[in-house]
Amino acid sequence: MPSMIIKNAQTLVTMDTTRRELNNVDIRINDGVITEIGHNLSAEVQVNAQGCVVTPGLVNTHHHLYQTMTRAVPGGQDALLFGWLQTLYPIWSRMGPEHMFVSAQVGLAELALSGCSMTSDHLYLYPNGARLDDTIEAARTIGLRFHATRGSMSIGESDGGLPPDQLVEREADILKDSIRVIDQFHDASEGAMVRVGLAPCSPFSVSRDLMRDSALLARDKGVMLHTHLAENDEDISYSLEKFGCRPGQYAEDLGWVGEDVWHAHCVKLDSSEIELFSRTGTGVAHCPCSNCRLGSGIAPVRQMRDAGVKVGLGVDGSASNDAAHLLSEARQALLLQRVKNGADAMSARETLEIATLGGAKVLGRSDCGSIEVGKRADIAIWDLNNVAGAGNWDPVAALVLTGPHNVRDLFVEGRKVVGDGQLLGQDIGNLIERHNKLAAVLAS
Repeated sequence: MPSMIIKNAQTLVTMDTTRRELNNVDIRINDGVITEIGHNLSAEVQVNAQGCVVTPGLVNTHHHLYQTMTRAVPGGQDALLFGWLQTLYPIWSRMGPEHMFVSAQVGLAELALSGCSMTSDHLYLYPNGARLDDTIEAARTIGLRFHATRGSMSIGESDGGLPPDQLVEREADILKDSIRVIDQFHDASEGAMVRVGLAPCSPFSVSRDLMRDSALLARDKGVMLHTHLAENDEDISYSLEKFGCRPGQYAEDLGWVGEDVWHAHCVKLDSSEIELFSRTGTGVAHCPCSNCRLGSGIAPVRQMRDAGVKVGLGVDGSASNDAAHLLSEARQALLLQRVKNGADAMSARETLEIATLGGAKVLGRSDCGSIEVGKRADIAIWDLNNVAGAGNWDPVAALVLTGPHNVRDLFVEGRKVVGDGQLLGQDIGNLIERHNKLAAVLAS
């Protein structure tokens, strides 16, 4: 790959240790790595960023890509979490490998166009022969850095769980396939494009044994752990009734805290659980739009951040968010913390940090999340010369407060994934048509 220069960035948001913002600078990229930041740099390949804001690629720490086929489903539009799940489980049970692959392609395309260079995905159901392999292949075709998690559900309705029996798996089969996908796909090296984690869906859809065994297996294999935790009041009530403790205590008892663990939502964490997460280095995927859509509440992000908890943003599944746009997620995060804690509770720059460096830290990626020499070249270029950016006095804050909606150019590992606002390497029209045909069959 030849040396490339991103030239004349009006404002470069580095997210380095001192959070420097540099003006009118160039960035040199060699073999997927940032090798120089300075002025008057030259190379055969140049990308003009004059008049643009350049940031690290955005990082998404929680998604369910398969749900792009079930947006705005009647019966689930106005339900709380448990009722929403019970509406959608029967629909999801009709999906198969093609649905998983195509829905992941569309979801990843949406993320890329919003400036996201790295995403996790929580796939916890495998109907009709679907496998984690389907989404990993989709990520390869789109070009995003991908953290696939092998999710699972093992307690069906007949055993007191929420999912239909036909959507749960035998725990021995879950662990066997977890070993398979880790051995086949996980790349622990710096600059890895694919990593695999283990992600039992939630404390109300798997057993204590599976939670504990997954933690033991993950540590043996050196991979991360992920699940939903403390999402809403129903979640807390279930934990108190079934386990006799709050979700944080349940997680700690089963080995689900530590630098290699991140939990989604955590809307209802109390002060002792926040202290536990801070002390153990446990991360949180904050999903503000989904939390609003399902009426779950406002997560205590200000308190988490002040306590030193690692926090990243997550768009969550498109059936509970409806969109997968990380700058919109960042704006919603800022607004909710101000509603809860006052107008000075969170700045646009802090929210942008959560959306970039914060997410990389949650996913255990010290090689990503900032624009510094030696870091991977995951870079977003934002053009504010449009209606959304007109009249702004502070281009960095404007990214969160006003837009633009889409990224102009996105580089992942130094490769251009989005150019001039268009997804590269894919016929997006054909992809959407194929996706909609599959979704229409599910709807019928």
